[in-house]
Amino acid sequence: MTIAHIIVTIAAALWVGFSAYSIFTKAAFVVEPLQNYGVPQSWWPWLGLAKAAGALGLIVGLFIPFIGVAAAVGIILYFLGAVVTVLRARSYATVVYPVMYLVPAAAALILGALA
Repeated sequence: MTIAHIIVTIAAALWVGFSAYSIFTKAAFVVEPLQNYGVPQSWWPWLGLAKAAGALGLIVGLFIPFIGVAAAVGIILYFLGAVVTVLRARSYATVVYPVMYLVPAAAALILGALA
């Protein structure tokens, strides 16, 4: 495990954790796009829980690597699904937002594999 892996993993976990917090608190910058994309409100707590679990899994993965791998893969799949949702809603200008969460998780996964 390198210092770069640790820093990127912690940053990714904080970033995804912030995303979970934002959905739990129904921040306008999260809620409005979800409504525009047609994501049912009944899904929102589950989406927040998935993000929170992924963020926690990244941190635990610094001590138990297979959990970190599973968390990173889960976060990557989650945000790939978000990219598809945004594209299906034809909101091309906002597709960058899920990618901003996907990339740090992918970087943590890659750096962990290289360590």
